[in-house]
Order: sequence, then C-alpha cells, then structure tokens
Amino acid sequence: MKAVLFGSIGTLIETSDIQRKSFNQAFKREGLNWYWSRKTYSKLLKKSGGIKRIEDFARQNGESVNAKKIWKNKTDIFNKNIISNNISARKGVLKIFKYAKKNSIEIGLVSSTSKKNITTIFKALDGQISKEEFSFIGNKNLVSKPKPNPEIYFKALEIMNLNKKDCIAIEDSEESARSAINAGIQCIAFPGIYHSDGSFDFCKMKLDKLDISIFK
Repeated sequence: MKAVLFGSIGTLIETSDIQRKSFNQAFKREGLNWYWSRKTYSKLLKKSGGIKRIEDFARQNGESVNAKKIWKNKTDIFNKNIISNNISARKGVLKIFKYAKKNSIEIGLVSSTSKKNITTIFKALDGQISKEEFSFIGNKNLVSKPKPNPEIYFKALEIMNLNKKDCIAIEDSEESARSAINAGIQCIAFPGIYHSDGSFDFCKMKLDKLDISIFK
C-alpha cells in the first residue's frame, strides 16, 4: 500500500448537517420559501454537487432560480458555520494519519468541492490535520465531470504517480464511492450521517470508525 485517498471533506469531518442548515440559510437570504428537512436533504444527497441539487429541487417545484448565486451564498455561510462549530476530525481519522506517516504511506484528498470549502476545512482542523500532510488536494476546478465520474481520481493518480492497485480510497457516500470504483480503486465506505443506511455492497468494507484494518 503506497497511498490512502480520502475522497471528500466529509471523510475528514462530519459536515452534512452543517451543509443542510447552510443551504436553508441561503434560501432565506434569497427570499425563497424553501426548507430542506433531514429527510429531503437525504434524498437530494443521492446526487453529487450543490448546484445540481438546487436546480433539481427548483425544477421539481416548478420554479426558476439562480442556482449558482444560491450555492455561492451557501458556501459563504457554510464556511462561517464550520469555523464557529469547533468540529473535530471524525473517529479514527487521526489514527490513519499517524499510521500512514509511520509507514511512509502517502495521503491524498480527492475532493471536487470548492477551494474555499477546502481552505475552511483545514482552518477548522488546525492543530489536528494540516495541508502539508497531503501529497494531493483536489478541488472542483481540476475536473469537468462530477462524481461518480472517476475523473478526479484519475487526476490524483496522475499527480501522485500512483498505480490504481497501489492505493485505497475512503468515501462517505455511495455515489462518491462509485467514483473510486469506476477508477479501478478499492474503496472503504465511511458513511456520513445521511448515508449510514446505504448498503455500499460494492466496497471492500463499511466502517463507522476508521482503523488500520483498512490497510490489510
């Protein structure tokens, strides 16, 4: 094993409910009478991409909105909320970093979220995890096709000079996990709170806490 690839910011910290609340605050800011409950948001998460979710929801409700503007507002709100919530790394994540460092295993963050979100996550994890520990940090500007398309994983393999058999991915949703699988990379399911009931039957294993068993 030469590398472990964390597939999203949600594999490092639990962000789902903060994301949902940030969407609702953005809707209110735009004067929209929208509210995403946990049940609604869980359904919308079946597809990747915040702009796509807004567009789909507007279409389902027969409305026309500026999805990019709403998403930008949501991102600004989310970044403020993350910092103010004092969030810690998810269970077992720091153990994986410690083991990887001890055994000269590279770490990548194969995310396709915005650069701003990624910067905020590292601010929130200051003192726990730093950017310098990663050999690759992805963002949405690096790809044209969202997950489950494997484009971002191919980019990570190229930049890290890895063979797909030399690494393992960790993903928090079924759609994102398929991105790793579609790239030919074995995947560990580490579902977030909105994805815990997913089967992830195509993954190597499903965990609610990471441990070094993922390297075996």
